Amino acid sequence: MATHEPELTEPVDLCTPDGRRLNPAAKGWSRRPLHRANLAGRWGRTKRWDYWCVQSDDLILTLTFADVDYLGLVAVEWIEPHTGRTGRGFDGRPGARGIHLPEVAGQGHLEHRSRRIDATIDYRDDATVLTAHWTDPKRGDGHLDIRVAQPPGHESLNVVIPWDEQRFQFTSKHQARPATGTVTIDGEERTIGGAGDPAWGIFDAGRGRWPYHTIWNWGGAAGDSADGRRVGVQIGAKWTAGTGFTENGVIVDGRLEKIGEELDWSYDWDRPMEPWRVRDSSGALDIELVPDHDRHSRLALGFAHNEVHQVFGRWTGSVPDGDGGTLRVEAILGFAEESRSRW
Repeated sequence: MATHEPELTEPVDLCTPDGRRLNPAAKGWSRRPLHRANLAGRWGRTKRWDYWCVQSDDLILTLTFADVDYLGLVAVEWIEPHTGRTGRGFDGRPGARGIHLPEVAGQGHLEHRSRRIDATIDYRDDATVLTAHWTDPKRGDGHLDIRVAQPPGHESLNVVIPWDEQRFQFTSKHQARPATGTVTIDGEERTIGGAGDPAWGIFDAGRGRWPYHTIWNWGGAAGDSADGRRVGVQIGAKWTAGTGFTENGVIVDGRLEKIGEELDWSYDWDRPMEPWRVRDSSGALDIELVPDHDRHSRLALGFAHNEVHQVFGRWTGSVPDGDGGTLRVEAILGFAEESRSRW
């Protein structure tokens, strides 16, 4: 599938030297993180985050470091999609005091220590290691230690979404990265990932300057096709409309096939447990998610509001193979969401 979007192959600054406007040379997409997010000024509109999710059939784990100027947070959450049990640890910092994210996504070492949660994200050449220990008033102490592999040559989708020269977002999306490790919940240590019970790491790094009101879709999938090829799906919508760029692509055996068109999403916000379908105009990509669990959250914090339906389940359908054909996927793990924010 062809895309009109320019592919970048060399490192580039996201912003002009003063950090206030989009660098025209930064417009484009790449197969690994190349943008340096040299953001400065415009306090209150700048957002930075590293979000990790590890999904298996019976357990979902997330770890987030975020700095949205007026608030910083470090959070861990676990979900049992088939039972509905959940738990979390959280620490919020006014003014994002003490929370710093690297300018280049997927590099360096993030660490946070507090009474509520200790957490680290250690970016290495061959893997990312996630660790956390937290206190949950309802569930007691929890602990996770997860290794998300970075297979040699495995590509990611990195792109700048330009609303205008003062509002823009760099996003780095990673799908289909094998994950293994342990998590302790309610005093019970459990193993995640490995032979016969795959777990997949999903990474979303964001660096940019956002409008106050935003709606977005995001989704992903990972697993093997019917003929045994490793497939990762990365899809999004709404927030990219009208910019000329998308965050859509399919990774087959580690190689990214960029999709430049906006996709058609069909679902019901008021009935999120019904199937979600996503298609391109040619029919090469046509997949449907049957949810197992709806993570529905609302946040109201003064002038900041957010509501999300994030559903986890299994995708079935067809995806482009990168060579002009299609691959069949059957019930591979994944998720989809709609997020509505005023922030």
